[in-house]
Amino acid sequence: MLPQLIVGGLAIGACYALIALAMVIIYKTSEVLNFAQGEMAMLSTFVAFTLLSERGVPFPWAIALTLAFSLVLGLMADFLFLRPAKNPTVLGLIVITLGLEMILYGFAGWKWGPDQRSLPFPISNVEVYQVGAVAISKVSVWIFLTALGIMGLLFIFFTYTKLGVAMKATQQNPIAARIMGIPTKKILSLTWALSSMIGTVAGILIASTYPLDVNMMMDPMMKAFAGAVMGGMTSLPGAVLGSELVGVIENIFGGYVSLEFKSVVAFAIIVLVLCVRPSGLLARHYVKKV
Repeated sequence: MLPQLIVGGLAIGACYALIALAMVIIYKTSEVLNFAQGEMAMLSTFVAFTLLSERGVPFPWAIALTLAFSLVLGLMADFLFLRPAKNPTVLGLIVITLGLEMILYGFAGWKWGPDQRSLPFPISNVEVYQVGAVAISKVSVWIFLTALGIMGLLFIFFTYTKLGVAMKATQQNPIAARIMGIPTKKILSLTWALSSMIGTVAGILIASTYPLDVNMMMDPMMKAFAGAVMGGMTSLPGAVLGSELVGVIENIFGGYVSLEFKSVVAFAIIVLVLCVRPSGLLARHYVKKV
């Protein structure tokens, strides 16, 4: 039973990791905690559902169009909500993202209603691979491989591309990056676009195994945030590690103790980790001198 729970935890933890990566990318660039990340992914997933179910668009084209929509959504979120704010406080930025979250949530509820739907997905959620005593659903395997592939592409992007290096430079020192000729405002907008696209992939993967409704991203969003905090809000590997740990731990607790309270355990562990390492497992703790 334990190997089965660990495998299931790794699969859902991979989805949490994508959302956590999306949040960390924005936080590293602008120190903004984007609490609208889940609703941005939810809205884009509904767009994918509309294209697939109502318009009959082939799956690859529907995903490509959905990613394009999420890119524009990320750019609009920065341009319409973050740019107009003049020297906002950290609390002000949090309120702005919460306001964006409620706008997107309300729009999705008005457009698609509260009913649960099923996202057409080309991979079966019923068929399984049997590895010894462990049964792994085909969709779980593809979720994990897709998430792993995106993480690898992000590593290559931030390490070997000029745009990725410019994003890292903006994250480390915006003033120095601007002096060196990097258009930091454009980089910030592209960061929101990239973050929105990554979150959308997570939303589509989650909707492949769970019902699609306006509340679908609330629980994964909080789990991903917990994973990012556990691993370190300034560390991409930390966000992945923390999210996978959250997925595995909550699955084991749900299997052996209680399904109703498995979400509580993840946050209890976060509290314990932060008491020992306030910056998270893999992030460095910086002290500002004033």
